[in-house]
Amino acid sequence: MRESRKMDHIHHALRLGPSGGNGLSDIQLVPDSLPETNAYAISLETQIGELILSSPIVINAMTGGALAVSPINQSLAEAAAECGVAMAVGSQMAALKDPILTESYSIVRRINPHGIVIANLGAEATVEQARAAVDMLEANALQIHLNVMQELVMPEGDRDFRGAGERIERIIQSVGVPVIIKEVGFGLSAATALKLKKRGAAILDVGGRGGTNFAAIENERRDQSLAWTNGWGLSTTQSLLEVLPHFSAASVIASGGITDSLDAVKALALGAGAVGIAGAVLRACNSGGAAGAAAFIGEMEEGIRIAMAALGARSLAELREKPLVVSGTTLEWCRERGIETKGYARRGGQD
Repeated sequence: MRESRKMDHIHHALRLGPSGGNGLSDIQLVPDSLPETNAYAISLETQIGELILSSPIVINAMTGGALAVSPINQSLAEAAAECGVAMAVGSQMAALKDPILTESYSIVRRINPHGIVIANLGAEATVEQARAAVDMLEANALQIHLNVMQELVMPEGDRDFRGAGERIERIIQSVGVPVIIKEVGFGLSAATALKLKKRGAAILDVGGRGGTNFAAIENERRDQSLAWTNGWGLSTTQSLLEVLPHFSAASVIASGGITDSLDAVKALALGAGAVGIAGAVLRACNSGGAAGAAAFIGEMEEGIRIAMAALGARSLAELREKPLVVSGTTLEWCRERGIETKGYARRGGQD
């Protein structure tokens, strides 16, 4: 049943594509026509928690838990190794329950022995399971994913979410590697971020609405669709603006429908330290294997450098000081939520 579900997820993710509406179209960058930059000398190095990354692009959690998906993780790991980017695997709970499935995850470390690999479990995990997931991959960090709405829509999903905060706190205190708390496409509000901060969370992946829609995927698997859940959650941009006042750039990963360099630059300019990309990399991998995924990542990085050069930013730290304007639905959201946006427009001495 679990293996069948994993394959269903891959099939529907490829078929449905990104849901759109990540909110980044509401962000307007302010170009600099006298930038004094050299595109060949722009640094993409960044930091997330204790992790030093040569690129802000993270191949985000996708799959595992079925022998048939091992080739996908192998190709993604090959691309990660070639490009020098971090990579997260999908939830490892399947392998903890059935060790025969371990290969679908451990292949990532075998292919990429020196890269940054991120383990993954849900908030139902125990400390012992978290440690086992990290050991399985010799992982540099651990993602704990939050997916309440997906579980509620999933025909065989969980219905009881009590105790998740306490479990997360124990894992953060005990696992021995940086822990990233990640939403899977429904976004994080300021209130959720602050609850997680009180539990000791130091790194958040906002996982906003706009990318792979796991409510829609689970609705495809239901006899009776709960179609209204397909629009549930906060967009990636709303989530960033909710969370960033309470977390530093080195503590926030932007993900959710980021499919091109411009979206990535906008998320990084808002204040994220890195961007997580899953669906777009999966589609590139599906059509072109490891080489296709690596080419996509390379094109993303080149586009980020081009945009940074045109903005006059020689580093991601400088990019976060460049002006931008928030408009549209996102601005309306911020006004109603009391989130200040004029500071973004007046960066760089703009009055």
